[in-house]
Amino acid sequence: MTEHKNLDTKRYCITDKEVSLKKFDTDDKQGLDKETGKRLLAENQKDMFVLQEKLYAENKQSLIIVLQAMDAAGKDGCIKHVMRGLNPQGTHVVSFKQPSSEELDRDYLWRVNRALPRRGEIGIFNRSHYEEVVVTQLHNLVKDQQLPNEVLDKHIWKERYGQINNWEKYLRQQGFRMVKFFLHISKEEQRERLLARIEEKDKNWKFSAGDIAEREHWDDYQALYEEAIRKTSHDYSPWYVVPADHKWFSRLIVSQVVRDTLEDMDPQIPKLSKEEEKDLGKWRNILEAQSKTLHEAPKN
Repeated sequence: MTEHKNLDTKRYCITDKEVSLKKFDTDDKQGLDKETGKRLLAENQKDMFVLQEKLYAENKQSLIIVLQAMDAAGKDGCIKHVMRGLNPQGTHVVSFKQPSSEELDRDYLWRVNRALPRRGEIGIFNRSHYEEVVVTQLHNLVKDQQLPNEVLDKHIWKERYGQINNWEKYLRQQGFRMVKFFLHISKEEQRERLLARIEEKDKNWKFSAGDIAEREHWDDYQALYEEAIRKTSHDYSPWYVVPADHKWFSRLIVSQVVRDTLEDMDPQIPKLSKEEEKDLGKWRNILEAQSKTLHEAPKN
């Protein structure tokens, strides 16, 4: 595997429970230039492809990649560029939008549970169950979730963090590895990207007036993401706060963490038993005999 000794991803991994997003430089690029970043990304993609093939063949483990961010931070582009080159047969992407009436009739983890990748697959969540402790909390959407009155008290968010932690730990114990990324963009960079969606015709489709409305809650969102990251970053499902003012750099960091995680999972291509290995010679002889018969068959 390719080694990128000068690229430090540990600085973005949350191990300290005192999380302050203001202390993370959204403009960080570790002294790299864009061309170098693209080259390293391409190298990571090659390694990820090899590791994914082993993961798929092994069929015992799965990797879940969670992407959370403020609007315009680059989640879609990250999925498109980082996962380019992987085998679509072993990759599963799910975007979580506003819950449907069917989903509201279930518990809040139901729709996430049913979207889990199969063993051997890589699952990518564009937004996730963390919407249920960030957006839902900010806008007090629990009132629309058809919950019994006794659970709608001041302890509901503390309990949800506990439920999420228990669920993620359970998944890890079942062979489902999870890594979570918060693409950390500055308010000014977000403003410029939203403006570009208005001024550039080929980006008009991306623009939503709701993005402007949500921007008014910037400080509240930052505080809620800090709380969520602080309370749910563990060795079995770590959070990474990734600088996102430079799209190419955030993609590089995500690719490096995914590559390193897959390597740590160490998937192995299944080995045949001695009996199965012996049988290979028999099947080879049969196929070779069939080939000889086909070549010797008279032509009409």
